[in-house]
Amino acid sequence: MVKVGFIGLGVMGRPMAKNLVTAGYDVTVVASSGAASELVAAGAASAESYSAVASVSDVVITMLPNSPEVRHVVAGPDGVLDGARPGTVLVDMSSIAPAVSIEIGALAAERGVEFLDAPVSGGEPKAVDGSLAIMVGGDAATLDRVRPVLEVMGGSVERIGAIGAGNVAKLANQVIVAANIAAVSEAAILAQSAGVAPESVFRAIRGGLAGSTVLDAKVPMMLAHDFAPGFRIDLHVKDLDNALSLAEEVSAPVPLGTAAQEMFRALSAAGHGTEDHSAMVRHYEQQAGVQLSPGAKPAK
Repeated sequence: MVKVGFIGLGVMGRPMAKNLVTAGYDVTVVASSGAASELVAAGAASAESYSAVASVSDVVITMLPNSPEVRHVVAGPDGVLDGARPGTVLVDMSSIAPAVSIEIGALAAERGVEFLDAPVSGGEPKAVDGSLAIMVGGDAATLDRVRPVLEVMGGSVERIGAIGAGNVAKLANQVIVAANIAAVSEAAILAQSAGVAPESVFRAIRGGLAGSTVLDAKVPMMLAHDFAPGFRIDLHVKDLDNALSLAEEVSAPVPLGTAAQEMFRALSAAGHGTEDHSAMVRHYEQQAGVQLSPGAKPAK
């Protein structure tokens, strides 16, 4: 059985690593990480450093907040590349800048380590049930080697292109998700302000062209005002920062992404950054002077 090191046991990483343990993989985590004891209790082993995790692993997976953390864990002192053997596969499943993925890939190649950038979409619920969408950049043969590992965590594993392409796909995904959440929020407040129950509207339209995963997953949260994070606003701000930076580099227009980023930033500044990104509806509620509810409550 392939030996897997997993670094980054946050909201997403913890259930992803647990699914690998449940599937029977020999998983090693960093002992000092917050969720390490939970994973060890489930059957994982632990090691004292990133390099120690890499030294006992055939595949090392990182699931970290952003580019600086990936640089530190992979290439910093006592990092993954200090412990990895030639032929080890490093799979970074973090959502980071594509240019940093290319940089990390080059550093890995110098040590004989194969590298894939493989960010995911689906939030905590899909991390828990192992149905994430995984977008991969890197060599096709390398992906074939680790595909069985990734398929434990994902419902789809799609190679996009060379190293960095996975994160380009993820940034495109995040623009679409942000714009979709904004549109759903906008439509919900429109319906309620017109005296029509938003819940009824969404039941009516979800089977048509406007139907989407965002609609199904986020409308119940909006109606209940339950913003427990599956994906935090502050993380979406980070991803849109990377998307807008990429757009500037390649001279691509992103007006919807820019508008969504402004709303997310305002909500973060108002203290909502740790809430689920469905809390974007708060921005529209404030503008309309209403609070969304399942029944129709016209704005005054």
